[in-house]
Amino acid sequence: MGLLQGGEVFKVKIFLGGNQVKIPLSIARALQSFGTDAEYIQIEGSGSNALDFHIAYYIGRLAIECPDSFFHIISKDTGFDPLIKHLKKQNIFCKRSTSIGDIPLVRTANAKSATEKIDAVIDNLTKRGASKPRTLKTLSSSVKTQFANQVTDEEVGDLIHQLVKRGVVKINDGKVSYHLS
Repeated sequence: MGLLQGGEVFKVKIFLGGNQVKIPLSIARALQSFGTDAEYIQIEGSGSNALDFHIAYYIGRLAIECPDSFFHIISKDTGFDPLIKHLKKQNIFCKRSTSIGDIPLVRTANAKSATEKIDAVIDNLTKRGASKPRTLKTLSSSVKTQFANQVTDEEVGDLIHQLVKRGVVKINDGKVSYHLS
Protein backbone atom coordinates (compact mmCIF):
# COMPACT_ATOMS: atom_id res chain seq x y z
CA MET A 1 0.00 0.00 0.00
CA GLY A 2 1.13 3.53 -0.68
CA LEU A 3 2.63 5.41 2.21
CA LEU A 4 2.25 9.02 3.06
CA GLN A 5 5.31 10.85 4.41
CA GLY A 6 4.19 10.11 7.95
CA GLY A 7 3.81 6.38 7.27
CA GLU A 8 0.02 6.27 6.92
CA VAL A 9 -1.31 3.79 4.39
CA PHE A 10 -3.54 5.01 1.56
CA LYS A 11 -5.01 3.59 -1.61
CA VAL A 12 -5.92 6.23 -4.15
CA LYS A 13 -8.50 5.98 -6.91
CA ILE A 14 -8.71 8.77 -9.47
CA PHE A 15 -11.95 8.84 -11.43
CA LEU A 16 -11.76 10.28 -14.91
CA GLY A 17 -14.86 11.32 -16.82
CA GLY A 18 -15.64 9.75 -20.18
CA ASN A 19 -14.39 12.81 -22.05
CA GLN A 20 -11.39 13.45 -19.80
CA VAL A 21 -8.31 12.24 -21.64
CA LYS A 22 -5.58 14.10 -19.70
CA ILE A 23 -4.61 14.66 -16.09
CA PRO A 24 -2.25 17.36 -14.86
CA LEU A 25 1.40 16.31 -14.68
CA SER A 26 1.58 17.50 -11.06
CA ILE A 27 -1.10 14.96 -10.07
CA ALA A 28 0.56 12.14 -12.01
CA ARG A 29 3.91 12.87 -10.32
CA ALA A 30 2.35 13.07 -6.86
CA LEU A 31 0.67 9.69 -7.35
CA GLN A 32 3.81 7.89 -8.50
CA SER A 33 4.96 7.32 -4.91
CA PHE A 34 1.82 5.22 -4.35
CA GLY A 35 2.85 2.75 -7.08
CA THR A 36 0.12 0.19 -7.69
CA ASP A 37 -1.93 1.70 -4.85
CA ALA A 38 -2.85 4.58 -7.15
CA GLU A 39 -5.38 3.57 -9.76
CA TYR A 40 -6.98 5.55 -12.55
CA ILE A 41 -10.56 4.60 -13.33
CA GLN A 42 -11.76 5.85 -16.72
CA ILE A 43 -15.52 5.67 -16.88
CA GLU A 44 -17.37 5.07 -20.10
CA GLY A 45 -20.21 7.25 -21.22
CA SER A 46 -21.27 10.53 -19.78
CA GLY A 47 -24.11 12.04 -17.85
CA SER A 48 -24.72 14.58 -15.13
CA ASN A 49 -23.92 12.15 -12.29
CA ALA A 50 -22.05 9.36 -14.10
CA LEU A 51 -18.82 9.96 -12.17
CA ASP A 52 -20.69 10.24 -8.85
CA PHE A 53 -22.39 6.87 -9.35
CA HIS A 54 -19.04 5.21 -10.07
CA ILE A 55 -17.53 6.68 -6.91
CA ALA A 56 -20.54 5.47 -4.87
CA TYR A 57 -20.21 1.99 -6.39
CA TYR A 58 -16.51 1.71 -5.53
CA ILE A 59 -17.04 2.94 -1.97
CA GLY A 60 -19.73 0.29 -1.49
CA ARG A 61 -17.55 -2.44 -2.93
CA LEU A 62 -14.50 -1.39 -0.92
CA ALA A 63 -16.53 -1.03 2.28
CA ILE A 64 -17.30 -4.75 2.03
CA GLU A 65 -13.73 -5.74 1.09
CA CYS A 66 -12.07 -3.47 3.69
CA PRO A 67 -14.65 -2.82 6.43
CA ASP A 68 -12.27 -0.88 8.71
CA SER A 69 -11.37 1.66 6.04
CA PHE A 70 -12.01 5.39 6.12
CA PHE A 71 -13.00 6.83 2.75
CA HIS A 72 -12.23 10.35 1.60
CA ILE A 73 -14.02 11.89 -1.36
CA ILE A 74 -12.10 14.87 -2.68
CA SER A 75 -14.69 17.02 -4.40
CA LYS A 76 -16.37 20.40 -4.17
CA ASP A 77 -19.65 18.69 -5.11
CA THR A 78 -21.94 18.82 -2.06
CA GLY A 79 -24.15 16.25 -3.80
CA PHE A 80 -22.04 13.59 -2.07
CA ASP A 81 -23.11 14.78 1.39
CA PRO A 82 -26.41 12.79 1.56
CA LEU A 83 -24.50 9.64 0.54
CA ILE A 84 -21.89 10.28 3.23
CA LYS A 85 -24.58 10.83 5.86
CA HIS A 86 -26.18 7.51 4.88
CA LEU A 87 -22.82 5.70 4.94
CA LYS A 88 -22.14 6.97 8.47
CA LYS A 89 -25.47 5.50 9.62
CA GLN A 90 -24.24 2.18 8.20
CA ASN A 91 -20.96 2.55 10.17
CA ILE A 92 -18.99 3.19 6.99
CA PHE A 93 -16.63 6.06 7.66
CA CYS A 94 -16.49 8.59 4.87
CA LYS A 95 -15.81 12.30 4.56
CA ARG A 96 -15.84 14.79 1.71
CA SER A 97 -13.06 17.34 1.50
CA THR A 98 -12.42 19.97 -1.12
CA SER A 99 -8.66 19.35 -1.01
CA ILE A 100 -6.36 16.46 -0.16
CA GLY A 101 -4.64 18.82 2.27
CA ASP A 102 -7.86 19.01 4.31
CA ILE A 103 -7.55 15.36 5.35
CA PRO A 104 -6.28 15.40 8.96
CA LEU A 105 -3.79 12.55 8.46
CA VAL A 106 -2.34 14.25 5.38
CA ARG A 107 -2.06 17.55 7.22
CA THR A 108 -0.38 15.82 10.19
CA ALA A 109 1.94 13.76 8.01
CA ASN A 110 3.05 16.83 6.10
CA ALA A 111 3.59 18.96 9.22
CA LYS A 112 7.24 19.90 9.26
CA SER A 113 7.74 22.74 11.68
CA ALA A 114 7.14 22.51 15.42
CA THR A 115 4.32 25.04 15.08
CA GLU A 116 2.59 22.93 12.40
CA LYS A 117 2.93 19.83 14.58
CA ILE A 118 1.54 21.62 17.65
CA ASP A 119 -1.37 22.94 15.59
CA ALA A 120 -2.06 19.42 14.28
CA VAL A 121 -2.06 18.00 17.83
CA ILE A 122 -4.38 20.76 19.09
CA ASP A 123 -6.72 20.19 16.13
CA ASN A 124 -6.79 16.45 16.87
CA LEU A 125 -7.44 16.96 20.59
CA THR A 126 -10.20 19.47 19.89
CA LYS A 127 -11.99 17.07 17.53
CA ARG A 128 -11.82 14.21 20.04
CA GLY A 129 -14.38 15.76 22.35
CA ALA A 130 -14.69 13.78 25.57
CA SER A 131 -12.37 11.00 24.38
CA LYS A 132 -9.15 12.93 25.01
CA PRO A 133 -6.31 11.17 26.86
CA ARG A 134 -6.55 11.70 30.62
CA THR A 135 -3.01 10.76 31.66
CA LEU A 136 0.40 11.98 30.53
CA LYS A 137 1.26 8.44 29.43
CA THR A 138 -1.81 8.10 27.17
CA LEU A 139 -1.35 11.64 25.83
CA SER A 140 2.25 10.82 24.89
CA SER A 141 1.15 7.59 23.22
CA SER A 142 -1.66 9.41 21.40
CA VAL A 143 0.70 12.09 20.05
CA LYS A 144 3.20 9.45 18.90
CA THR A 145 0.42 7.50 17.16
CA GLN A 146 -0.89 10.66 15.51
CA PHE A 147 2.48 11.04 13.81
CA ALA A 148 2.56 7.34 12.87
CA ASN A 149 5.43 6.71 15.30
CA GLN A 150 7.66 8.90 13.14
CA VAL A 151 8.57 11.16 16.07
CA THR A 152 10.98 10.36 18.88
CA ASP A 153 10.03 10.26 22.55
CA GLU A 154 12.04 13.47 22.96
CA GLU A 155 10.00 15.18 20.19
CA VAL A 156 6.78 14.00 21.83
CA GLY A 157 7.98 15.44 25.13
CA ASP A 158 8.79 18.75 23.41
CA LEU A 159 5.35 18.85 21.78
CA ILE A 160 3.63 18.23 25.11
CA HIS A 161 5.84 20.87 26.76
CA GLN A 162 4.67 23.34 24.09
CA LEU A 163 1.04 22.39 24.77
CA VAL A 164 1.59 23.16 28.46
CA LYS A 165 3.44 26.39 27.63
CA ARG A 166 0.53 27.50 25.41
CA GLY A 167 -1.91 26.71 28.20
CA VAL A 168 -3.72 24.08 26.13
CA VAL A 169 -3.05 21.30 28.63
CA LYS A 170 -2.29 21.23 32.32
CA ILE A 171 -0.52 18.26 33.88
CA ASN A 172 -0.85 17.54 37.59
CA ASP A 173 0.48 14.26 39.11
CA GLY A 174 0.40 12.60 35.68
CA LYS A 175 -3.22 13.61 35.07
CA VAL A 176 -4.04 15.83 32.09
CA SER A 177 -6.73 18.50 31.88
CA TYR A 178 -7.52 20.54 28.78
CA HIS A 179 -8.18 24.19 28.10
CA LEU A 180 -9.11 24.15 24.42
CA SER A 181 -11.02 27.06 22.92
